[in-house]
Amino acid sequence: MGGRGRLHGANERRRVLALIDETVAAGARQRAACEVLGIDARTVQRWRQRQIGDDRRHGPITVPRNKLRKPQCARILAVLNSREFRDQSPKQVIPALADRGEYLASESTAYRLLRATGLLQHREPSRVRSASRPDELVADGPDQVWCWDITYLPAEPRGTFYYLYLFEDVYSRYIVGWEVHEVESMELSSALVTSICQERGIDSSGLKLHSDNGGPMRGITMLKTLRDLGIQPSFSRPRVSDDNPFAESLFRTMKYRPQYPRRPFENQEAARAWVEQFVNWYNTVHLHSALNFVTPRDRHEGRDVAILAARHQVYENARRANPERWSGNTRNWSPVGNVTLNPNNGKTKQLESMNKAA
Repeated sequence: MGGRGRLHGANERRRVLALIDETVAAGARQRAACEVLGIDARTVQRWRQRQIGDDRRHGPITVPRNKLRKPQCARILAVLNSREFRDQSPKQVIPALADRGEYLASESTAYRLLRATGLLQHREPSRVRSASRPDELVADGPDQVWCWDITYLPAEPRGTFYYLYLFEDVYSRYIVGWEVHEVESMELSSALVTSICQERGIDSSGLKLHSDNGGPMRGITMLKTLRDLGIQPSFSRPRVSDDNPFAESLFRTMKYRPQYPRRPFENQEAARAWVEQFVNWYNTVHLHSALNFVTPRDRHEGRDVAILAARHQVYENARRANPERWSGNTRNWSPVGNVTLNPNNGKTKQLESMNKAA
């Protein structure tokens, strides 16, 4: 339906505006809706300011002087598809020809011609590499969705590290288990997740565990352990740290603490002692902003509802005692609801489906 630079008739404009209005009413941003439909937001703004009519643009009157002629295009395509170059990209072909003293075309022109003729496709026998977004994971209570990761802890001598393995409950942000090791290993991660489940005495069948794509996470030993425990693994896309945001945020909180050591840890015991102190503070003292400022432990054990209700009552009493200090409602102390890891944008999917239907 969309496409920047193409002409839109009156009926098509009305349909586009109706789709955008419907999507915005459902909670999406207009700019995001325009991007999905392939239309600039300024174009939609211009359509709304004027009476909707046919597009009066006529396009360029003259042909560019440097436009390639059909024989030139045919020659470029013949070279790109020749036996010598058919398995190489234009980024390799153009420099190779230049080394022979021959100029064929620019790389962008070569790519444009290949794209226009449907030749810019995956033509190898291997599968096309894909990096689909991980499945949406929703937790409405503790011990339903966990995430975990490994981060470096500086050690002595400089240039060496210890490795902090850390598991976090997504619903409550409660650190359910951790360990400091000298190496990264799928055997160590397997042993840790097993011990966490045993020590906590939880039914791990149905538990979802999200992580990135490192060896300790995707190793065969770890995957077998998760399968034996009934845990469903979930993985980030390669090199996309945003797919594991809770673990990344937790490590940032840890390393930006004023108490975080400025010097490397002298030994593994010192690193473990500091992490133990941090975990105790984070779980039981830290008022987490994403939880409406209750501690992860209170959230994990279900005390957050009563705590927030008591805060709400304090504010209500204060407003009754001094009504002139409030012009509206008191601060919202409602408990946080479900927590979603890697939410799928339903509005974007809706727009895409409408785009295809149109």
